[in-house]
Amino acid sequence: MKVNESEYKLNFFLSNNYERKICKSCSTPFWAKDKTREVCADVPCTDYYFFDLDIKSPPLTVGEARNKFLKFFERNGHTIIPPKPVLARWREDLYLTIASIVDFQPFVTSGVVPPPANPLVLSQPCIRLEDVDNVGITFGRHLTTFEMAAHHAFNYPDKQVYWKEETVRLAKEFFTQEIGIPEEQLNFKESWWEGGGNAGPSFEVTIGGLELATLVFMQYEIRGEEYIPLKLKIVDTGYGVERIAWFTQKTPTAFHAIYGNLVYKFFDKIGVAKVDDELLKTAAILAGRIDPDKPETIARHREEVAKKMGLKLDYVNNELTRAARVFQVLDHTKTIALMLADGLVPSNSGEGYLGRLLIRRALRVLKLLGSDVKLYELVKDQIEYWKEDFPQMLKNKDYILDVVQLEQERFEETMSKATSAISSLVKKGNEITVEDLVRLYDSNGIPPDIVAEEAHKLNKDIKVQVPHNFYALVAKRHQSAPIKGGKKDKLPQDLINVIEGKQPQLPPTERLYYKDQYQRSFQGKVLLSYKNFLVLDQTTFYPEGGGQVGDTGVIRVGDTEYRVIDTQKVRDYIVHILDKEVNIPEGTTVYGEIDWQRRYRIMKHHTGTHVILSAARKVLGEHVWQAGAEKTPQKARLDITHYKVPTEEEIKRIEDLANYVINDRRPVKPFTINRIEAEMKYGVSIYAGGVPEGADVRLIEIKDWDIEGCGGTHLANTSEIGALKIINVEKLQDGVIRLEYVAGDVVAQYARSQEEKIKEVSKALSTSPSQLEARVKRLVEEDEKKDQLLSSYRRMVLSEIERIATKEVVGDIILYVVRDVPDEELVRDAMRKLTSSQRSVALAISSKGGSKVVEIGVSKDMKVDKVIEKLRNMGGRGGGKGTYGNVTINSSEENIVNAVKSAIAEGL
Repeated sequence: MKVNESEYKLNFFLSNNYERKICKSCSTPFWAKDKTREVCADVPCTDYYFFDLDIKSPPLTVGEARNKFLKFFERNGHTIIPPKPVLARWREDLYLTIASIVDFQPFVTSGVVPPPANPLVLSQPCIRLEDVDNVGITFGRHLTTFEMAAHHAFNYPDKQVYWKEETVRLAKEFFTQEIGIPEEQLNFKESWWEGGGNAGPSFEVTIGGLELATLVFMQYEIRGEEYIPLKLKIVDTGYGVERIAWFTQKTPTAFHAIYGNLVYKFFDKIGVAKVDDELLKTAAILAGRIDPDKPETIARHREEVAKKMGLKLDYVNNELTRAARVFQVLDHTKTIALMLADGLVPSNSGEGYLGRLLIRRALRVLKLLGSDVKLYELVKDQIEYWKEDFPQMLKNKDYILDVVQLEQERFEETMSKATSAISSLVKKGNEITVEDLVRLYDSNGIPPDIVAEEAHKLNKDIKVQVPHNFYALVAKRHQSAPIKGGKKDKLPQDLINVIEGKQPQLPPTERLYYKDQYQRSFQGKVLLSYKNFLVLDQTTFYPEGGGQVGDTGVIRVGDTEYRVIDTQKVRDYIVHILDKEVNIPEGTTVYGEIDWQRRYRIMKHHTGTHVILSAARKVLGEHVWQAGAEKTPQKARLDITHYKVPTEEEIKRIEDLANYVINDRRPVKPFTINRIEAEMKYGVSIYAGGVPEGADVRLIEIKDWDIEGCGGTHLANTSEIGALKIINVEKLQDGVIRLEYVAGDVVAQYARSQEEKIKEVSKALSTSPSQLEARVKRLVEEDEKKDQLLSSYRRMVLSEIERIATKEVVGDIILYVVRDVPDEELVRDAMRKLTSSQRSVALAISSKGGSKVVEIGVSKDMKVDKVIEKLRNMGGRGGGKGTYGNVTINSSEENIVNAVKSAIAEGL
């Protein structure tokens, strides 16, 4: 969009003697008081020169910089609000909190709900992984985790708070009064911002080569090629807390300012030599010349550092590479701790994928540094360092360290299998593409440099090009959540078209099930009758949604009764699906009655789900999050995020806690509350079951136990659940565990089915249920004795196996043939014995359903492939690898043996 210069021509600049200049390097307009300034004071137009600026502020830590910012804006009429987690649970389109404005999207920024305060100020920890490959290389310009201190003002048509003039004035006052920067050093660089479907002019505040803040004025909605003015205009600022700390401390790199003595501690723990601070400072001053998208600029930067310091280039390369890697580990371990502290569970999908990616990248960097330090030891140091700034780290310390240790074990296991996966890829062609590398990383977690290294060992001519930004490339593909299509629509499109066509005149269906969740029957008027679908002005039938199935029941019109086989929703209309077509005139009064026993069981399972989710969080940890749920009359299931299958003892504790709450007769209260008020009061865990639309959210509160957003039907008291029994626990995928359970009278049905199974087993074992345990113990003991006896018989037979087998010499190889031995384990042992001490081939041939089953074993210096190929050419089915194979073939024993002899003669 072509921006009018008047967007940036502020009275503030004109009345305070600022001049609009054009940067002679990048041609970008900027405003400055210094009449002599010719460049915009931003990299790459200048090197970092803030090290030489005289400022009044003492050195500030990250925490002190944060507090100074918050207090300044609080004194200037802003309300301090707490930051949100780094996992964007309130967004269904985004996994990570990448900016402070994300806290208010989409509901505040779209005007659906008011902000928690106006104006407001906060310091939001953010995570961005698109620059993950650049961390360390630019000495602090790129980080995966950073704090965005921000003040926001939301300007409505009928309520203007402040806009550009006040925003720029506040920035000037903060930097001059609080940080003590001479005003002549301030530069307001004209820019344009776009993101999340919005856009607007902005100023980048640059000082001494460092961009310390961005002031965005969100005033357009982007629709295709059009920029539509917004009614709600938002001041969206972002100040770099870590950069402010670096600016005031003037340390060699930003990492020294952020992590203090932890920098040197990491060098020691990792076991590598420290890098000279003067070398790092020189490299940092010139770091603005690095464009990470152009790897050649990194080489040029190092040449310039070597020349400036009079050092050999190889030395500079080695030192700066080592420093960059240690800085990467510093950065990544903090980000890992933050992600896990806010409840991330590493997995192969969603936000868990991003967590696992960063953990594995940190592990790979440690390997490149030649370190054998355990990653969790370094993460533990981060928790200790940041525990006051981020208390959730200390609170969830055990979980964080347990997960990191487990992920390291999984990564090492992955690496042990890497060669096999890479070998399969190498066999497919003479080139491994970027897509191949991404697929191999996604499926097996193998780093690209390992792929390249191993591939060249297997085929020195194979082409493998590893992108310099590989991890950023992969992270970008996974940073946004897929757009949810919702459940597959059970209603035909023609019905939806009819409803939408009548929408202006059609009043929404009144939901009686929210007024009284125990109401079984009602009277309603027909709004729409179409085929076997009926829409009424009010109903107590609950439509499918939130994991709860739709109600069934009956609808009567006079003496005619129709069965309701399902209930669905289209926008604000409840659709009753009937068992046959109807043609009921609009306005007709009908009588409806739900299948109460079915509904009541569903309500027990639904309320039980809330009870059990909270119990799981208390037993397993706060990282437990609902990943899916279903409530039916027969049973319920809850998929939870957790990093390993819970133990039997943990499941018992979850069950016991749930039943304690049931027996404790806790009231269950549904209530509706403003969304922002709910978030501020209860946190984003209210979105465990999903993020509903609208200004208000419906919450279900179980007294002193759980509060969660939910649109389903619930009991009035936990005691009505009766009892709860977990009947199945299984791992669905990495990071997701499924719990299945029954409640109420279904527990009795489950117990009865278990009793029937016990009776059947008792009958089969010729004993009574009361004696079943003792009988099974005796059987196990008898079985063990038989196994011991069988093993001794096998040893006896094995000692005579050479005498039992047919023996023939083919060339310099002995061919053994063993026939019709029914004991498979004995056959395997025999083949190992026959091929262990001399060059030999062993066959075990047995009959099965008119065919021959041939097991083949060869000694270690041979491969079974050619034998299998010969038998396959005769119509055999099967395969093998290395020294063992198995083929089923419809042929005579003589032909089989002759084929094997032929293979031996040709050379194995």
